[in-house]
Amino acid sequence: MSLFLAGFLFRILGYYTGQPLLGAKVVAALLMFATVSGILMALFLNTAGGAWDNAKKYIETGALGGKGSDAHKAAVTGDTVGDPFKDTAGPSLHVLIKMLATVTLVMAPVFL
Repeated sequence: MSLFLAGFLFRILGYYTGQPLLGAKVVAALLMFATVSGILMALFLNTAGGAWDNAKKYIETGALGGKGSDAHKAAVTGDTVGDPFKDTAGPSLHVLIKMLATVTLVMAPVFL
């Protein structure tokens, strides 16, 4: 919804300032920023979640004190946070990025 409001608001503003494509430029900039930052955030969440999950598995093999050690307790906490990162939050951002681009294409005539 914010994409639509920003584009429409700046289209009206562009009409009064003599820049008829201002709405399209703002939406394009917002789409570029959201795509790049969304991809980076999804990449971070996937990588961090996998690393925390694998750290717990590594400690459970006997490294760094094995099960029951302080490192293992910390790794269990990291795994609790990491699993949702890699399984839900990271992949869902990819879907959100695709949806944002699709909505922008559908609404493009409003901004031009």
